[in-house]
Amino acid sequence: MDRVIEQTKYLVVGSSHAALEAVNAIRMHDAEGSLTVVTRDAHLPYSPTVLPYVVSGKSAPERVFLRDDEFFERNNVSFRRNAGLAALHADTNTAELADGSTLGYEKLLLATGASPVIPPIPGIDSVDYHVLRTLDDATGLNAAIAGANNAVVLGGGLVGMHAAENLVKAGAKVTIVEMGPTVLGGYFDAAASSLIEAAFREAGATVLTGSRVVGLAKSATGATVTLANGDTLDADLLLVATGVKPDVGYLNGSGIAFEQGIVVDDQMRTSIDNVWAAGDCAQAKHFFAPRKQVNAILPSATEQGRIAGMAMAEDPGIKAYAGGVPLNTYHFFGRHAISVGSSDVPEGGDVVTRFDEANGRYLTIIFDGGRLTGIFGINEYFDGGIMWQLILRRIDLTEVRDRFVDNPLAVGREIMSRTWR
Repeated sequence: MDRVIEQTKYLVVGSSHAALEAVNAIRMHDAEGSLTVVTRDAHLPYSPTVLPYVVSGKSAPERVFLRDDEFFERNNVSFRRNAGLAALHADTNTAELADGSTLGYEKLLLATGASPVIPPIPGIDSVDYHVLRTLDDATGLNAAIAGANNAVVLGGGLVGMHAAENLVKAGAKVTIVEMGPTVLGGYFDAAASSLIEAAFREAGATVLTGSRVVGLAKSATGATVTLANGDTLDADLLLVATGVKPDVGYLNGSGIAFEQGIVVDDQMRTSIDNVWAAGDCAQAKHFFAPRKQVNAILPSATEQGRIAGMAMAEDPGIKAYAGGVPLNTYHFFGRHAISVGSSDVPEGGDVVTRFDEANGRYLTIIFDGGRLTGIFGINEYFDGGIMWQLILRRIDLTEVRDRFVDNPLAVGREIMSRTWR
């Protein structure tokens, strides 16, 4: 006798921002259709952005959840933990889960996020190291920090820099190793990055940019890190923070198009009609570039999830995805940094820069005609969300340009108070 497979109208795989926004959008238009959310995680939904605060101890692990069990009960959602997607059979509309069960679905959202990239450094399999992508990673790193004396952080991106700050504050001797010419090079230019690096060096950290690790070996205290120039570093705590990649091992043989991520259209639909993707695993329209890209930031995940949910529920109010616009905020040693939009200067565009190195303040604003395309600041005050909307809506700032450059916070709020709909 054939095994009876449990069926659900909507299957959402993942449990962070994209998945939760999709659930909200589906239930806004379809309150009754069966809806199942499955996650590989053992916990209730949480945001990856909170993990540095769990590492630092500012946020207790049990207080970081985005939704509780009552939310799922109230919205008639079946929520399953420890049930990641193991294999997808799009031809039969079935999903094999890591807990051994199989679900049939009518409509499927893949919001499976990303996993840390582990670089192919010789010896990396012989040493103990940490990554930071899940709540369990964060609690493990929090516990390890207390006993760390010599910490080495591989990677000068947001994850690595957050963790390095926490290690410095815990009293460890910290070395950051970054292959690129600057830290946070994906978000800030060299002048802005220099202010961030200076803050870390002032706090006692060593920042090695333009440096590459060529070997790792187990030592009596942890690991020996060998650099390309021949120098070695001793580490009793090693953090690998060299980037992430979409989590899509389940796609093998599914027929769903994949490049750098799962390729989707402007309603987040994949190459299979009844399958959508959103968030860090999706390769979607980019606001500034002709080629679709993975834009792994929270605002994009939220917007993509909402659009995918509306499309799945056939909500007539759906609007096409406008495209990914980078937005990142970063706090370090009592300072703050914001990066919104593209750092590329468009043909015919112009740049306004203020740089007060003595006071640690920096601002760059990029215009294309009268329209904002990018704004980047260190200890300069403006609302990143409003800047994001000014770019997305292509609002012409010509008449207020000088005032905007002088005070982007106040003028941005003034503009959006008139135009927000």
